[in-house]
Amino acid sequence: MKILLLIAWLFSFPLSSHAQKTNIMKTDQTQEIEIKNVIENYYFKGIYEGNTELLKKVFYKDALLFGDINGVPYYKTAEQYIEAVGSRVSPENSGKPFVARIISIDVINSIATAKLNEKMYDFNYYNFITFHKINGEWLIVNKTLTDVKP
Repeated sequence: MKILLLIAWLFSFPLSSHAQKTNIMKTDQTQEIEIKNVIENYYFKGIYEGNTELLKKVFYKDALLFGDINGVPYYKTAEQYIEAVGSRVSPENSGKPFVARIISIDVINSIATAKLNEKMYDFNYYNFITFHKINGEWLIVNKTLTDVKP
């Protein structure tokens, strides 16, 4: 009986920790719209067209990329990544489908993360992109990626 009373007493307290976390994660819609614009009009478009100038505008010069492709560890600087995008046949010119979508965007103050999915060539990439608002512009400061086989 004492155990039942103890359990009932414990459940009488509100579980407020989740609510506090949710409040912290609420974001400003304007910031989300700005980041969505950067992703769609610079990042996705740059990759699709092989447009290195668009990618240079969105990547912080010292950004790093980490992950794995086909189980092989992947590491590049932003400069190396942009150069590789420029030297390959772009998805636009390959004739193969390119499907890119934003799964989620979370913003807190001057930092943000975006979870993205890009299907191109024979790859199904999932990316976690970290942004930082520097001098009024949202820039990619880190990208992690993996290729998921269907």
